[in-house]
This record gives sequence, structure tokens and C-alpha cells, in this order.
Amino acid sequence: MRRLLHAILLGLLGAGIVHIVVLLLVPEFSERDAWSRLAMASDLYKMTRLDAEAGGTPVVKSVDPLFYAAACRFDLSEGMVRVKAPGNVPFWSVSVYDRSGHNIYSFNDHSATGRVLDSIVLTPAQMIEIRKDLPEELQGAIFVEAPIDEGMFVIRSFVPDDSWKPLVSRFLERSSCELQGY
Repeated sequence: MRRLLHAILLGLLGAGIVHIVVLLLVPEFSERDAWSRLAMASDLYKMTRLDAEAGGTPVVKSVDPLFYAAACRFDLSEGMVRVKAPGNVPFWSVSVYDRSGHNIYSFNDHSATGRVLDSIVLTPAQMIEIRKDLPEELQGAIFVEAPIDEGMFVIRSFVPDDSWKPLVSRFLERSSCELQGY
């Protein structure tokens, strides 16, 4: 009887350990992460609305209904990426993520010149090259040096009340994510 109880306890302990390990490894092997969902919704360098406000089902469910969001995937091995959005909204914030969803860099409208979103995402090697002869049109841009190949650029904008919804939607719909060939 004692051996049976010992075997059952040992089996339960082993099953518990395996269960915890599997749960911790699920994000690594999941194909339903933000990168994969965005890849199914759009191509590289295409700004895509993440919320349901644009029609259809949301790409990624937002936890805060007072924020609308858009994102684009990029590949820095092809060159640097410029993200721009015209117009002014009450508040916007930006996050750059690597392919695994780790936040590489974040900033908001208070960091930008004139609160206008104009940002360049590039690798350290590309940063060295661009700084040698910085083009005039990039003078006011925010440079995000990211030691990654593939990533996502996410823009979130605050919607204080229903009257702001059209303006914020237009801000996100007019945003662009373009491969730059400098």
C-alpha cells in the first residue's frame, strides 16, 4: 500500500511539473501570436487597424476601449522603415516590438517635434550609415535604433469621447509605414 501511495504521489508531482513546463512553452510555439495574426491580416509595410472600429473583427483585442490602434510589420534586413501619421489627435503613443512581441522602444506625442508622428526604425549599422549624411527630410524624425531584423510598429491613439472617433480613425488610416532606400 505504501509503494502504491508513493508511486501515485510521484506520478502527480511529475505530471504537475510537465504541465507547468508545457504552459510556459505555449507562447514560444503558438502560431496565434500578434505577429502571426497581423501577418494573416496584411503584408509587410502595410499599416493595419487592430481594433474593430475599422470594420470586421479586430486583429488583436484591445484592453482599453478608449484607444484605437494600428500596426505594421517590417523587415529591417530590407532597409530602414519610416512611419508617419499626419494630423493631431489628443494623444498618441508608439511601441516598437520584435517578432516575439518584446517591447524594444516606446515614445509618445510629447517626444515628437510639434506632436507630429514621424519616425525611422533602423538597425545600428543603418544608423551609422544614415548619420554620415543625414537627408534634410529626416531632420525632425525620431530615430529608433533596433537590434532586430523583423518587428512591428504599433500606434495607439486616445479617443476621449465619441466626437473624436472620426478624427482618430482618420489619423490611423492616413498613417504610413514605408521601406526607405537611403
